[in-house]
This record gives sequence, C-alpha cells and structure tokens, in this order.
Amino acid sequence: MKNTIFLIAISLFTFHLSAQNTNPKYDAELAKKVGADDYGMKSYIFVILKTGTNTSTDKTEVAKAFNGHMANMDKMVEDGKLIVAGPIGDNDKNYRGIFILNETDMEKAKALLATDPAIKAKFLDYDLFPWYGSAALSEYLKASDKVWKVGM
Repeated sequence: MKNTIFLIAISLFTFHLSAQNTNPKYDAELAKKVGADDYGMKSYIFVILKTGTNTSTDKTEVAKAFNGHMANMDKMVEDGKLIVAGPIGDNDKNYRGIFILNETDMEKAKALLATDPAIKAKFLDYDLFPWYGSAALSEYLKASDKVWKVGM
C-alpha cells in the first residue's frame, strides 16, 4: 500500500511539474531564429560606455568622433551585433551609455568596440559584462525603426 501511494504521489508531482512549465505560446521557429535556450534566454555582452581620457574641446574632433560613433552603431545593428543602445542620464560615475551586444566572446566584443571612432579617440571607454537575457530582445529592433519621428 505504501508503495502504491508513493508511486501515485510521484506520478502526480511529475505531471504537475511538466504541465506547469509548458508554454502554450511557444514558437519553435522563432526560438531557433533568435537563438533561445529552453527558457527563452541567451547570453550577450553588456557594455557600459563611460567617459574616456580624451578631454579635447576641439569641436571638429569631437563631432567627427561622435558622428563616427553613431555610424558605427548603425553598422553593428546592420551586422546583427548591436541589439540595444542608448545614453545614460547625468550621473556621478561618468557612465555615458549602454550597448547590449549579440556576442558571447569578450575578445570579439572588444574587437567590435575597437571599430568605434569615439572609443579609438579615447572620448569613450567601456566596461564589459556577460549578461543573460531574453533571446527575443533582437525582435524589438523591427518596431524601433518605426516609432521615431525625428532623427538624432
């Protein structure tokens, strides 16, 4: 009798666990496309951009570096490497912005950042962190290009 009750309890517990974790909206094709693991997540490199050591006030030099920075971000988006980017408001840490790179290898991430004119010119520096987030993050890019009215 004890064995029967134990077997029923284990069966119910196992059934409860499997039923609890099944996502009725799961899209295997989309999950594969975005590189999702079983939890809908994937690894990225999270970049905090911060003020660099170049303190030049030459407006032409600064404009050239940051125009190149914006163009470089566009290229990384086109190449599927830059998923999220944006500035950080005023703060006492000298943080200037963030990137989330569609990359898991730190050396490859550093190589991507080395192509940025503002980083090359030392107007920006960065810290890198491994980050685990939603694999669907890249899907927002399709909508993001449809919601801005005035370019930066």
